[in-house]
Amino acid sequence: MSPLRTSSSPLLGPLARLHRPLVWFAGSMVALALVSAVGLLVDDRILVGVPIWTKPFKFSVSLAAYTLSLAWMLSLLAPPLRVHRVGWWAGTVIAVALLIEMALITLQVIRGTQSHFNHATPFDNAVFQIMGASIAVLWLSALVIAVLLLRARILDRATAWAVRLSSFIALAGAAVGFLMTAPTPEQLAVDEPPISGAHSVGVPDGGPSMPLTGWSTTGGDLRIPHFFGMHALQLIPLLLLVLAALAPRFARLADERVRLRLTLTAAGTYAAVFALLTWQALRGQALFSPDAPTLAAAGTIVLAGAAATALSLRAPTPAPTPSPASTKEVSA
Repeated sequence: MSPLRTSSSPLLGPLARLHRPLVWFAGSMVALALVSAVGLLVDDRILVGVPIWTKPFKFSVSLAAYTLSLAWMLSLLAPPLRVHRVGWWAGTVIAVALLIEMALITLQVIRGTQSHFNHATPFDNAVFQIMGASIAVLWLSALVIAVLLLRARILDRATAWAVRLSSFIALAGAAVGFLMTAPTPEQLAVDEPPISGAHSVGVPDGGPSMPLTGWSTTGGDLRIPHFFGMHALQLIPLLLLVLAALAPRFARLADERVRLRLTLTAAGTYAAVFALLTWQALRGQALFSPDAPTLAAAGTIVLAGAAATALSLRAPTPAPTPSPASTKEVSA
């Protein structure tokens, strides 16, 4: 059976067009989330300051949402068939790369050791190198999909730009993960450190952290912009769905031009917040301990976003009505 074949039923058609390998992967992540939840309850081991099953639980929930969103976006790719096929294979590569990543993370949890940044033994080093290679391949495949979506002919302009802009913001969010692999100054001072790289900036990993997320409360944490950026893939299209659902009740939202302007405003604001979170983390500043420059930047984003939203909601300018005299001249 061709991987691009879809159902002829008008009701099942949209579901059948979803990218099946990504949907299957999302289903496996739901199963892993359940297993990890049980692990959190019955396994009392602690790794880098948090229960050892925290990482596979967080990753599985996050990746289930990510891959389902990507599967839906791939269903928007219209003919030519060549473009659809390239998108299908790029999505399949992402599913395989993530499957490798999650299998290795789970393996290291079972072994009771770190999966990321671990060079303690040749085996641990090989695991981390394979994970790094799989994520690099994933990022390049996601870039291919983002470019395809940029060129795709999607009838609704608001949907088109929600999908395109969220894809590129998610790519930027994923790229933050590469910053984590740089060794810290303390690690550089040691010959062949067993751990090279960190989530936190300015403080060691494993210190005081937020519940569940594990994000540092005493220093910067690159996982915050990484998480926020990647989930633009769900949040920006979700906003558009909310606007479309409210359109029957609010006449202004029924205008496609208003929804497009609101989508562009939301994407621009989201990108600005992502940049702010990245800047804050790189300066070694905890999320809830902002300094004056961070607060000033946040206030600027809020004011600019509010102003842009108000402008986006303004009534569309009606098309000029030709005067009777000009109509007669045209008829003559």
